[in-house]
Amino acid sequence: MSDLERYYSKSHEWAAFSSSTTAKIGITGYAQKQLGDLVFVNLPEPGSPVTAGKPFADVESVKAVSDVYSPVTGIVKTVNQDLLDHPEKINESAENAWFAEIEEITARDNLVDKAAYDAFVSTEKKE
Repeated sequence: MSDLERYYSKSHEWAAFSSSTTAKIGITGYAQKQLGDLVFVNLPEPGSPVTAGKPFADVESVKAVSDVYSPVTGIVKTVNQDLLDHPEKINESAENAWFAEIEEITARDNLVDKAAYDAFVSTEKKE
């Protein structure tokens, strides 16, 4: 997936759009580093609705359980079943370990491009 079709939320999720109404969703490498090694992931059911800015999944690290927020509003088309058995794939490459593919997208949660996201992260690191 190229960066041209990938956008980021300030809650550290990414959305890679294959069309204007379909996208795969995951967490950023920055989020994964903040959470530590992930050992469990809980994904939504296909067919369930998701709302931009609201939790749609959660991940468990050795530190805590954390919500994953949907950067879009739509319907879960499919989930990455491989992550259920191998959550460590998120630790290995968060930018490639998608959680769910969302279709019928009707809204986006203030998504920004990679340059704007990187600038946001660099200011967050300084705080």
